[in-house]
Amino acid sequence: MAGSDVKAKYIAADTNAADAASVCTAEQLSGGGVQAIPIDGTDASGGVATFTAARKLTVTASGADGDRTVTVTGTDVNGNAQTEAIGVTASGVSTGTLYFRTVTAVVVDDDTNGTLSVGMANDAIDVIYAGRARLRGIYLIHSGTAGLLSFRDGSATGTAHLQLATVASAGSDRDIIIPDEGIMYDNGVYLPYTAGTTVFSSFTAMYN
Repeated sequence: MAGSDVKAKYIAADTNAADAASVCTAEQLSGGGVQAIPIDGTDASGGVATFTAARKLTVTASGADGDRTVTVTGTDVNGNAQTEAIGVTASGVSTGTLYFRTVTAVVVDDDTNGTLSVGMANDAIDVIYAGRARLRGIYLIHSGTAGLLSFRDGSATGTAHLQLATVASAGSDRDIIIPDEGIMYDNGVYLPYTAGTTVFSSFTAMYN
């Protein structure tokens, strides 16, 4: 008898709220030229910040540093290396566009007038499978907040081939079996969502 080639992926929701200093606590830089900002925030250990789900990053400036650029190096939701340059908003918050699972280095291009801190936004993403796959089913555990889950093809902005409504009933479950050959995702199955007050608790996805 042939065995099944269906695989399962368990994902727990990232319930951590946005944190302006989860990567780097507030630091004023004065050494001249490109300088490293210590990775010493609330999600940092041993010089690396690690998140439950991949998160967009924020840079918060306390002073007039609108001409500065912070460059972040780490890994994406799939574990691949990536780098992003984030322009600093003077006396405000700038949000990047890439999602980081880990941050391994942060630098600023010159001295700062005030302090800079680096943290994570509420924007989160997780991955069921990074390649071509057929989604076969979802076993979902609800949270206390109702909302909509959009399982997207290839990225956070890819086509949502499957959308599931959740209910505000913490701990209750829902079992979804997709008929026939399942739903084809040509470029991987991704779930972007808002971390913190999440609209699900966890789920197990079946795919092949």
